[in-house]
Amino acid sequence: MIDQIIKYFPNLTDTQLSRFEALGTLYPEWNQKINVISRKDIDNLYVNHILHSLTVAPYLDPVKDTSFLDMGTGGGFPGIPLAIMFPDSSFHLIDRIGKKIKVAQNIAESLGLGNVTFQHGDIGECRDRFDFVVSRAVMSLDQLVPLIRKNISPVNRNRLQNGLICLKGGDLREEISATDATVIEHSLSDYFKEPFFETKKLIYVPLNISRV
Repeated sequence: MIDQIIKYFPNLTDTQLSRFEALGTLYPEWNQKINVISRKDIDNLYVNHILHSLTVAPYLDPVKDTSFLDMGTGGGFPGIPLAIMFPDSSFHLIDRIGKKIKVAQNIAESLGLGNVTFQHGDIGECRDRFDFVVSRAVMSLDQLVPLIRKNISPVNRNRLQNGLICLKGGDLREEISATDATVIEHSLSDYFKEPFFETKKLIYVPLNISRV
């Protein structure tokens, strides 16, 4: 439940806390209508989906107005939890499945999130540029990197260089070796101690070598 979020992020504001609490009601309600989370997994919403999305936060402290593209957001992961966590950043959520974008959009509206926009479509249809692209188990890394290179801003404003941040699991050696870019791998179990994170990784791929 919400305590699983507070455990790692004890300094949340009242607004953030109320929004994270609301997710515990909104997602199960919407999941009854449109299946965006596995039926057997909805009881694990806070750890397996919300907290998993927030595992980006310890590795990135974005400056004001940092922009994110959540590619293949599904029902809003990791974009919506990150939009709650980083209210001074903007998030553009894109997915090819219209009914899933509908769920994410309705949840964001229910929360009063003003830093989130939505696009029903393919990544090839998105030509805007962002500081970071985030994704959660969307596709193989070697396929993903070429698709989103065009979406990375040439201007670095954060301590962390602009690029791709992926949340993935399992043995990633083959897809990492096939990726034509520098790949930095972090084990989430180094920071997050629930059993779910034992095989989970945060993958960071810097994609802009310029410094401004």
